[in-house]
Amino acid sequence: MTYCVAMRLDAGLVFLSDSRTNAGVDHVGTFRKMSVFENPGDRVMVLMTAGNLSISQSVRQTIAEYLSPDGTSIWTASSMYEAAQIVGDAIRAVHQRDARALEQFGIDFNVSMIFGGQIRGERCRLFQMYAAGNFIESHDENPYFQIGESKYGKPIIDRVITPSTPLDEAAKCALISMDSTLRSNISVGFPLDLLVYEKDSLAIRRFVTIDESNQYFQMIRSTWGRQLKSVFEGIADPVWNAAPETTTNVLSS
Repeated sequence: MTYCVAMRLDAGLVFLSDSRTNAGVDHVGTFRKMSVFENPGDRVMVLMTAGNLSISQSVRQTIAEYLSPDGTSIWTASSMYEAAQIVGDAIRAVHQRDARALEQFGIDFNVSMIFGGQIRGERCRLFQMYAAGNFIESHDENPYFQIGESKYGKPIIDRVITPSTPLDEAAKCALISMDSTLRSNISVGFPLDLLVYEKDSLAIRRFVTIDESNQYFQMIRSTWGRQLKSVFEGIADPVWNAAPETTTNVLSS
């Protein structure tokens, strides 16, 4: 399994992915889940994948080689929406080629993706792609997407992230979300890839691969745990069998 999260903010985009894959406890591997398509000054696009690794790799390769009948490719698409359609077409092409054979071996066509970036002349955009090749786009009401083991890291994002959140704060929130997931699920693991894209820069300037010894991540891990425990201990215990008008924090009366 995996965990990937991406955020679309007024200031740009944040992408974070782990790199663990497993097919049972005896088959654990490390494969990068994040792919970057960059033509500095013209476009920056990022793809993150979850699900069956062989399907994900086939889709990525199909995207890189895709050329429509009219000559459009991921490198010449006029908008992020058109680029997302190319990703969807690649998913469907791999499904048409491989799904029936996989089914004969009891393997579902299982893949989900997050695709986002900016093409010169338009705003930053972010899409969540599904196994059927269809997709939805992020808007201000929902400025982030997750794929993979999303449940552990969702609560902190829901409480913190809005479109106006600064990029560094969003990156911090994404890392806390990832730490919560790492602590609760062994199918997610190091190293992590973090990419922070500044709106209208049309170039990758802030990218880092994070391992267990990364100084900032270790600070987040220890500080977040300590602060959570402190806040928890600062919340009053419930009061049982009391009248609300005579005391506070009454749980039952």
